[in-house]
Amino acid sequence: MAERAEPALPAPAGWALLSVLRRIAAMPLRDPFAFTGLLIYILFVLVALFADQLAPLDPMEILFTKAGKLAANMKAAGIDPAKIETILISHCHPDHIFGLMEKDTNKPVYPNAELIISDVEYKFWTDPAVIDRLPEARKGLARRIQAVFPTWKNIRQVEGEPEVAPGIRLVSSPGHTPGHRAFHLSSGSSQLMISNDTAYVPALVVANPGWHGQYDQNATMAEESRRKLLDRVIADKIMICGYHFPFPGAGTIGKDGAGYALTVMKT
Repeated sequence: MAERAEPALPAPAGWALLSVLRRIAAMPLRDPFAFTGLLIYILFVLVALFADQLAPLDPMEILFTKAGKLAANMKAAGIDPAKIETILISHCHPDHIFGLMEKDTNKPVYPNAELIISDVEYKFWTDPAVIDRLPEARKGLARRIQAVFPTWKNIRQVEGEPEVAPGIRLVSSPGHTPGHRAFHLSSGSSQLMISNDTAYVPALVVANPGWHGQYDQNATMAEESRRKLLDRVIADKIMICGYHFPFPGAGTIGKDGAGYALTVMKT
C-alpha cells in the first residue's frame, strides 16, 4: 500500500459543521493536528499496489489553493497514471471525484482505468430530477456529474458490498451521501478499513460521533454508519484510515467515554 498526503489545509474549526459545532469553534481540540480554533484539513489519496495492477482510492482535484498535488505525488512515488487500471469511488463529492476529470474540459484524467462506484450513488447523482432537490451549493456538482459520467464508458456500477479488486471489498456506509462506501482491504491476516468520509475529521466526529456535519446529506444515517463502522474496527482489531485523517493517515480506534479515540500509527 502506497500512501501520499496532499498538503495540509488550515480550515476553521466550525467549517462544514452545524451550529452545535460553530459554538465550540474557538475551543482547543484534543488533537495534535488541531490548534486554537483551526483544524489541519488533510486530503489523502491511497493507492493499492497489486502484482500487476494499480488502484487509486478516491482521486481529488484542486479545490483549495494549497492542494491538488496528486499528479506530482504520484510521479514522486513512481506511479504512471496511464498504467492505472482500476479506480474506486467512495462517493461523488467534489474532493473525491473532480480529480478524475480535467478542470476546464472534463476530459478523463485516467482514460484507461475502470471506475467502480456504488449503483445507489451513481443513480442518485445522475438522476435529472435530483437537481431541484439539492441545496443551491450542490446543484453545480450534480450538473457537472450529469454532463460527464453518462458519457464515459468506463464506469461500472456495483450493488451491495462486493469484492471489487483482489482483497478490496466495498462497505456500505450511507448518510454522508446516499451511496457512500468505505473500503475494506485484506491481505492474509492483515486488514485495513478505509473509512473515506464515514468518519471524516477524527478530532470532531470520531471523538464526538453524534456531531453532524452540514455535508452529511442524511445526518442521522451518517451517524449510524459512523458508529457501526467504528465499532466493527474495534471488534475486529484492525487498522483504520480516512481521507481526512491526520498524518500519517492511519491508526487504531478505541472507545473513549461516549465517543471514540484515534491513535495514529507511528512513522
